Amino acid sequence: MRKVILAVLLCAVVVGAGAKKKVKTAVFPDGTPVPAWFADTAKVSLEKLGKQFVVTEYGVKNDSSLLQTEALQAVIDRAAQEGGGVVVLPKGTFLSGALFFKQGTHLHLQEGARLKGSDRIRNFPIKDTRMEGQSIKYFSALVNADGIDGFTISGKGTIDGNGYNYWEEFWIRREYNRQCTNLEALRPRLVYISNCKNVTVQDVRLVNSPFWTNHLYRCDHVRYLGCYIFSPTSGVKAPSSDAIDLDVCHDVLIKGCYMSVNDDAVVLKGGKGTWADKDSTNGPNSNIIIEDCTYGKVHGCLTLGSESLHDWNVILRRCHVTDASRVLWLKMRPDTPQHYEFVTVEDITGNCSSFLVVRPWTQFFKPEDREDMPLSTCNNIVMRNINMDCKNFFDVGPSDKYKLTDFTFENIKVRDQKKAFDASIIENCQVKNMVVE
Repeated sequence: MRKVILAVLLCAVVVGAGAKKKVKTAVFPDGTPVPAWFADTAKVSLEKLGKQFVVTEYGVKNDSSLLQTEALQAVIDRAAQEGGGVVVLPKGTFLSGALFFKQGTHLHLQEGARLKGSDRIRNFPIKDTRMEGQSIKYFSALVNADGIDGFTISGKGTIDGNGYNYWEEFWIRREYNRQCTNLEALRPRLVYISNCKNVTVQDVRLVNSPFWTNHLYRCDHVRYLGCYIFSPTSGVKAPSSDAIDLDVCHDVLIKGCYMSVNDDAVVLKGGKGTWADKDSTNGPNSNIIIEDCTYGKVHGCLTLGSESLHDWNVILRRCHVTDASRVLWLKMRPDTPQHYEFVTVEDITGNCSSFLVVRPWTQFFKPEDREDMPLSTCNNIVMRNINMDCKNFFDVGPSDKYKLTDFTFENIKVRDQKKAFDASIIENCQVKNMVVE
């Protein structure tokens, strides 16, 4: 069993110039050092990514009404064939179906450029992919990258999912059949990145996704820097338009982003079902840092579940929240063995409906008989330096399907309408300097 140190900073002694000086080394919630990679937040330089392939110089027309999937894909393929480079969209709107990036290729959207997704599902071919904690055949995303080392999306332009017709059809289906699932509504994602490492998505606007906005599966060393992620939360809402879904990923930094979507913002996924921990396509998430972000209207700022198995070393810090339904949401599926541990939420300001939510999640779940079904557990969850206005700070309920242990509430100042805090629900709950008004 891993030896853990419950601390935020580990002191080290460095000897130099004849004097001893104490320096602070950052650590994850379980006490392991945070790799130096997380401190490197420099933006990727476009000039260092190779030759620039401006699409309008290779037969693509600056015509917002013309579907140009094949012409755009031809530029990506040419860049790959010539040893790699950057596919550049200049100012203008370019309508496309699914695009597939290859090793050595990148996407750059100049300011004023818009890659706009087709509103016809036929333009997104069905492929082996990953959706809702399952490895299945489903529709491709608008931007796809698989098995790439060093893939980059950059620029101040926009990737626009053009989701209105998809959203409208979803709500019509749901009105006709309340049990209609997300998958039955036939919608593409905006960005799907799988089996990749050293990924950077920086500065871009990612908006109006028909389904999940960014989905990463089995990726590591991923950075989202300074991105704007949005989908409508009023009028015809964008259902299940999660900002960033991390699915069996590790070493991820999300920094300086704005997120406002009609579902959860950063979501950890990895599998679902009674036997999910026995499926090799599923897995854990670890070493995730979300910092210096701003949240508009979201269902959850940081959500573990609903399709998640084992998540640890997750940090949400220095963020401002405006009108979130929840800040930390631990979704507990009664049909899935889950373990959420070593999660720290600190230095959070703003307002929300509920701050901490731990409740059973039973939407579309299918319990099966399993004699050795593990008891789900949430442990070593820390909330620290919180100053919030909340309708319900502590929205936590007990269950015979999970165990809650070793939660810490430290330096908490909240205006809490419900005042439902109850430390007895949690085994070994530590409360330090907590003021509830």
